Amino acid sequence: MHMDVERQAYRAAPGSIINLFLGPLVKDKCGFVLKELKVGDRAPDFTLRSSEGKDVRLSSLKGKQVVLYFYPRDDTPGCTIEACSFRDNMPKFDELDAVVLGVSRDSLDSHSKFIDKYSLNFTLLSDEDGVAHKLYDTWKEKVLYGKKYMGTERSTFVIGKDGKIKKIFRKVNPRGHEAEVLAAVNS
Repeated sequence: MHMDVERQAYRAAPGSIINLFLGPLVKDKCGFVLKELKVGDRAPDFTLRSSEGKDVRLSSLKGKQVVLYFYPRDDTPGCTIEACSFRDNMPKFDELDAVVLGVSRDSLDSHSKFIDKYSLNFTLLSDEDGVAHKLYDTWKEKVLYGKKYMGTERSTFVIGKDGKIKKIFRKVNPRGHEAEVLAAVNS
């Protein structure tokens, strides 16, 4: 699958002073160092396959506000609550000229079933390779019942018409999240 990656990644030697030039850094398990995202940064660009079967390049949406939300898995309780909340509020997002994009590591087939089952009215993107997850630092180590594993941290990024990040929500509670996202889009 074709992925465009804009954020610069560097191999950092132990004790490297690379952060003096790039600001706060995040080091992934392969030793690559990525700049930590913050409000005001240009949103990292990527291209992912959509639930409509087309490639979506984030930068092609410049001029619109984008709600980019990362969720763990299709058709699970929290993810369903979050998706249905966005679905039910799409007229409000449309009024604000905002595009909602859901991103998970699920397959396009899984996305299609999820969309059909809950009549979702926005685009889901498949990030099976995890490239967008790494760019937005949403692929994290988690702990469940004392066992560590890697998974998606439920996160939302509101991207302004200028392509810059307006608001970041981390460790999102899916209940009522759409209201705080709408407020951020409307600000």
